Amino acid sequence: MGAFLTGLGLLTGVVWVALALRQVDLMSTKGQTLWIFLAVTGLTIPSLVMVIAPIAVFIAVLFTLNKLNGDSELVVMSASGMSGARLLLPFAVLAVFGTALVAFTSLWAMPASFREITTQLTKIRADMLTRVIREGQFVYLDNGFVFHYRERAPNGDLHGLFIQDRREPTKTSTYIAEAGRTIETGAQNYLVLEKGSIQRQSPDSLDPVIIVFERYAIDLAQFSPDEAGPVRPRERTTLELLRRDPNEPAVRANPGRFRQELHERFLNPLYALAFTMIAFAALHQPKTTRQGRGVAVAMAIVLALALRIAGFLTAALLVRSEAAIWLAYGLPVSVFVLAFAYVLAPDSVRRLRDRLLGRLPARRSRPAASGSPA
Repeated sequence: MGAFLTGLGLLTGVVWVALALRQVDLMSTKGQTLWIFLAVTGLTIPSLVMVIAPIAVFIAVLFTLNKLNGDSELVVMSASGMSGARLLLPFAVLAVFGTALVAFTSLWAMPASFREITTQLTKIRADMLTRVIREGQFVYLDNGFVFHYRERAPNGDLHGLFIQDRREPTKTSTYIAEAGRTIETGAQNYLVLEKGSIQRQSPDSLDPVIIVFERYAIDLAQFSPDEAGPVRPRERTTLELLRRDPNEPAVRANPGRFRQELHERFLNPLYALAFTMIAFAALHQPKTTRQGRGVAVAMAIVLALALRIAGFLTAALLVRSEAAIWLAYGLPVSVFVLAFAYVLAPDSVRRLRDRLLGRLPARRSRPAASGSPA
């Protein structure tokens, strides 16, 4: 458990720092505080734990078994008659703990963190509109999205607003208003424009459509980056994915992504169990210092890596075909069962392997007994 928690903390910390350095612009160009920076980047930790926890379990089992063998403790336990199943018990407890952690993260914590990231990004965008952007400047908030205001009143209202949205190639929308302010309603942030007009121009039309308004509210979530969109499958709760409506526009437009997201949340915990059994099956038998364990460790690493890569590939297949569900679940389950069988009956598994590979000669028939026994 100590090796697992240490490995999980170190690996998560290293990856988090690497990802957090890419978000330094939250403070440098978007005028956010250190607390907001840590809050937004810290919300990515559940998604990191979901991927890193099975790897940390794998490393912890390899490390512990290798140390037990190096101190000759595996030799003593084997000589005293301890079975592989009895030795597996404490490692099974670790595997159950790691699996429960991954399941909690995958089924609840990760989607909740993504929803909170979307909320924080929308608030940051609202702060940029009212606090960071200087008056009199034309600022490109996004590719094809321009924002400008003439001056800011003492109460925080913006006067002389000009907004142009050209992110859609088939439509250009231009907003002009005498005044505007941002308001927050629950988890939504709006920019409320007063006394203005909207001009919409399409490439196939020479005359624009002009709409005059006294009061108009713009949802700032629509100006957030695409990855922060509220309809993305990763931001939905697991219950919402299970009860998704096939007639919903977002689901109907991309049903494979919703199917992939749902099954990946249930698949992730299985890899903690499979990785535990791979590492245990490779190193649970005692070896002398002359025999070494480098080959066994290398084979375990290669097998775990191949299993995880195959898991990513089958997850991608879930987007295209519903039949890939059997393959996606069959990979970690079959590896776990084979490794568990090898631990309980290693000789039987070896004989089966050799017979499949054609290494065992055919069994010779016994000659009939003739004459009296000697």
